[in-house]
Amino acid sequence: MNLETLNKEQKEAVMTTDGALLILAGAGSGKTRVLTTRIAYLIEEKQVSPHNILAITFTNKAAREMKERVSNLIGSMAQSIQISTFHAFGLKIVRENYDILGYDKNFVILDSEDSLTVIKRIMKEMNLDPKAYHPNAIKNKISSSKNELISPERYEQFAAGDFEKVVLEVYRRYQKTLKHNNSLDFDDLLVLPIELFRKHKDVLEHYQDHYQYVLIDEYQDTNEAQYILSKMISSKYKNICVVGDPDQSIYSWRGANYRNILNFETDYKNAKTILLEQNYRSTKTILDAANSVIKNNQGRKEKNLWSSKGEGDKISYYRAYDERDEAFYIIREIKQLLKKGVKEQDIAVLYRTNAQSHIFEEEFLKANLPFKIVGSIGFYSRKEIKDLMAYLRLIHNPKDNVSLMRIINVPKRGIGLKSIQNLIEKADRENISMYEAIDGGKEQSFKNVIEDLKKVSENVTLTELVDKILDSTGYKQELESEKSLEADIRLENLEEFKSITRAFEEAYGVISLEDFLLETSLVSDVEEYNNDPNRISLMTIHSVKGLEFDYVFVTGLEEGIFPHFNSLMDSGGLEEERRLCYVAITRAREKLYLLNARKRMLFGKDQVNPGSRFLSEIDTSLLDINTKEEPEAKIDKKDVLHDQDMNYEVGEYVYHDIFGMGRVVEIKGDLMSIAFKIGIKKLMKNHKSIHKVEE
Repeated sequence: MNLETLNKEQKEAVMTTDGALLILAGAGSGKTRVLTTRIAYLIEEKQVSPHNILAITFTNKAAREMKERVSNLIGSMAQSIQISTFHAFGLKIVRENYDILGYDKNFVILDSEDSLTVIKRIMKEMNLDPKAYHPNAIKNKISSSKNELISPERYEQFAAGDFEKVVLEVYRRYQKTLKHNNSLDFDDLLVLPIELFRKHKDVLEHYQDHYQYVLIDEYQDTNEAQYILSKMISSKYKNICVVGDPDQSIYSWRGANYRNILNFETDYKNAKTILLEQNYRSTKTILDAANSVIKNNQGRKEKNLWSSKGEGDKISYYRAYDERDEAFYIIREIKQLLKKGVKEQDIAVLYRTNAQSHIFEEEFLKANLPFKIVGSIGFYSRKEIKDLMAYLRLIHNPKDNVSLMRIINVPKRGIGLKSIQNLIEKADRENISMYEAIDGGKEQSFKNVIEDLKKVSENVTLTELVDKILDSTGYKQELESEKSLEADIRLENLEEFKSITRAFEEAYGVISLEDFLLETSLVSDVEEYNNDPNRISLMTIHSVKGLEFDYVFVTGLEEGIFPHFNSLMDSGGLEEERRLCYVAITRAREKLYLLNARKRMLFGKDQVNPGSRFLSEIDTSLLDINTKEEPEAKIDKKDVLHDQDMNYEVGEYVYHDIFGMGRVVEIKGDLMSIAFKIGIKKLMKNHKSIHKVEE
């Protein structure tokens, strides 16, 4: 077969077929091409049967793409190769050995929701309060234990505190329930094959003889169970080829252990290592920046990416005044790119946390730039934000049946579907709202909370009202007790919602709940998230792994944001953040933009954070530096009239401390509609942020 299109190292990786092989594949170095060509080479040149090859990757999508690319090389023989995820491979083993494992042939696999239902039922039997011991927190603890191959018997050794002891008892009952019901959960698809192989050496040897050539992609992302399973299958023939990059290991929070790839040469004494350092994606400048950042990590294998694409443009670094100025800069640059003929789908804006996205969503809508949220959903479309908005709407308008039905049992209050149906029927029968139909039971407790919040709303700011809602409804407490990454993200988003209310208060002064709901509905009701490919991509850096774009904006490069404040006290966490930065930089093909802000409203509070340490690790010769000392709009102070009792007329110019220069287009009582560059805003006539400008 023709290998002439491969570079020297790629060709060596393809042709090294016997023994253990570690391919350290840098970003954009063609690792998938090497893997698929290697499979074809084994079959066509080494006469290896397709049945004797096992290729493992991490997602169903990646497995499908790998099989398709192998099919393009060798045709229908590719269908005989076991190319799958770890879990799909585990399921195959369980299906073929269900009787030895003690299951009936018709066993079922529980999805995540089913597992949670079983755990809730067990907790009810144990009379455990779900507010004190959140079912999701227990489920996550059991799942992570299984992936670390920690059985209930072993877990007992670690169960020191009250919560751990509860987890232990639920874990024991959960496992018995699954076995009794002839069921497995998703984690069992990794655990059971290992148990099978440990107890039945003949079964293990059968699979070792079957899969004499093992190839594993993204090896840096393997957890303990996946690592052990790989080792067991390949231990007889030791024809194991793993491909990965410890510099791109960014999933420790879901159990991945990058040390598995660092220890490969220890596990396989005669292993050969091949470095793929030629990058086919990015310019030399971008790669030099990536190399200069990642070299500061201790836990890595030394390698240096290089490119034959040429130097390329310098990296644009912009230090904005605040988060909106950061967004405005990106919008200006994108508009320039579009004028030059760049397509929207070749542009990506990256941020460290989901909570940062709402600014870009709002400002891109105002600027009429088409965009899509990748790997997540829009800020206003997230469940927790929709729940909070429903509370605000119901406080404003108790006749809002839609909002009431959304939140009457959120968080859980023991109000079931039957009770809600009774309310609907009573409201229809008496021609009143569901809220008015409430006259007792657990529903009355909910109504009392809303009534209290209605009274409170008359005397507090919007931001304070949000805090009152999250506390008095128990929403915040429920998420805090869940003790999961998902719950932490939801809490972070709810805290970030206060940045929106604070921004409104600063811009408009005293603003009614009605005005706020009307204004935000303009953003939240726009159907901007669709599958149209011709859109700018907005996404977290975790979501961008495996993707690439011509033009990439990396935002929020400030200490506490990126690197995230959770990592600052932990060297391991800081190294993972640096790997995340490396991933972000290496997504760019042609041009990279790095941004941060001098001050930023985050979680409803103004923060002044120093620039990210990762910026200082990049040689300044690679950067085109542009900083913003103050807000964009500048006018001579002598031209500003500060009399707060000033009268205004339609057509007059005003200056706003945040929005800059604007023109009055309508006056109704104490409210003025003013046209600014970013759009029309309604403002209180004598708010301290507005000043009349002499013509």
